[in-house]
Amino acid sequence: MKDRESGMKEDRIKQKATTMVDVLLLVLLSLLCCGLERAAAQVPIPPRIDGFVYGADPPVWGKSVVVEAFFDPVCPDSRDSWPPLKKALRHYSHRLSLVVHTFALPYHSNAFIASRALHIANRLNSSSTYPLLELFFKFQEKYYNRPTYNLTRASIVDDISRLATKVVGKDSLSSFLSGFNATETDSATRISFKYGCSRAVTGTPFFFVNGIPLAVSGPVPDYKAWRDIIDPLVAKQS
Repeated sequence: MKDRESGMKEDRIKQKATTMVDVLLLVLLSLLCCGLERAAAQVPIPPRIDGFVYGADPPVWGKSVVVEAFFDPVCPDSRDSWPPLKKALRHYSHRLSLVVHTFALPYHSNAFIASRALHIANRLNSSSTYPLLELFFKFQEKYYNRPTYNLTRASIVDDISRLATKVVGKDSLSSFLSGFNATETDSATRISFKYGCSRAVTGTPFFFVNGIPLAVSGPVPDYKAWRDIIDPLVAKQS
């Protein structure tokens, strides 16, 4: 009996060892493929730095605290993180700057379409970008995976375009729909995602404060958390 148990134990150890080797080989193969891809092609460099600036004035490094947020328009956590951050923006005024980058999570079926819509809105009427983001947050559940399971991509694009006209302009529907056929908006949305990957963004929301990743564990930062982070930085700048 003991010999049988000993043999079974040895088999389990061998199986674990084999599994670990297989995993290591897969990791090494992935790293090799990534290295070859990097060597073969340069990620397209956009004509201007990625992201949507909040407010009229672009952030000036060293003059204000700069928060960069990576949002998925159909991510519940991105939605929940926006009100306290917006409240902080109102409180600090010019002392706090914000740039939002779209980061379409692959497991949210309509994330890329919604992110692309933000890029289209930004090109048609830059002042409509954040209002559209807030509309996505307001009607977010409408674009979750399950409610849109039986819908075609074309119907979702049409619905999102009609939603966007509420902030872009009533006469903008045809222009907005055309934006989904423009290679520039497709490229811009892809670059936003690749930009996030290049900075090791793994989910949404993801924040950087003055270029440093913000370690967030648990719930998204509330207003008090933002005050605790930003107050000392503003004091040091003053």
